[in-house]
Formats: sequence, C-alpha cells, structure tokens
Amino acid sequence: MQVLEILRVKGGTLYTVTPQQSLAFAIDSMADLDVGSLVVMDGGRMAGMLTFREVLSALRKNGSAPEGLTVGDVMVKDPVTAYPAMEVNELRGLMIEKRSRYLPVVDGGTLMGVISFLDVAKAVLEEQSLENKLLKSYIKNWPGETPAA
Repeated sequence: MQVLEILRVKGGTLYTVTPQQSLAFAIDSMADLDVGSLVVMDGGRMAGMLTFREVLSALRKNGSAPEGLTVGDVMVKDPVTAYPAMEVNELRGLMIEKRSRYLPVVDGGTLMGVISFLDVAKAVLEEQSLENKLLKSYIKNWPGETPAA
C-alpha cells in the first residue's frame, strides 16, 4: 500500500494557518477542528507544520500563555515530508525514526495532504481485514476431493 492510497481514503482536506497568525488562534482552530496539526502556509507555499507537540512546548516555555506568540515563532520550519508513491512500511519507519505523528505529503513541490500516524494505523488495519476476509473465502471455497468412480 502506498501513501497515495491512504490519502484517497482519508481525503485531501488541509487545515492551514499562516506564520503571522497568533498561536492562540491556531490553538483554537486545532481544538475546533479536532486536529493535531496545521499546515503553515505562506505565499501559497508550505512554510512549516504546527502540531500539538510544538504548541505544548511553546506554552511550557511561555508560562502556559500563548499571548505574544505567533505560529511562525513555534512551527517546525522544515518538516519531514512523505511522497505519494512511498510504501506504507517506509512511511511508518520514517515517522518512528523522526518521531513525527504528522507528515505532509508533497509531490513535486505540491502539497497533497497530511498523513497522521492514526491514518496509517487505520489503513493498515483495513488492508489486513480485507486480506483476512479474502483468505477465509479462498479457504472456504477450496475445491474438495472428488469422489472416486
């Protein structure tokens, strides 16, 4: 299974902010949308990623208050990215190695979506369930021995 297949199932909805927006606005957006990450866009291009990890770290350093901080102050400026033809096992390894729960998917400079570790887990579970059903059906319909004449 490839990243592109996960994106097809998940959909390509992107939730974005700009580097100039306040961190408080981003936090409210993440809570309202029930998402753990936002793509930071600047001038039509991806400038970074903001995840709950950066938010928590910034709040800890700033005395639990987002006032005075912008998205650009705390975002990951050069996030690790995935590409559409990447195999899921390679994606999982990359996410684990880089400790990234959210990876933007980029194809030739075009942002296609964001894959979360949860998206990967769901896709793998669905693929395994389908394979399991197909194998059970195959075994159930295995041709039996023909009676001797």
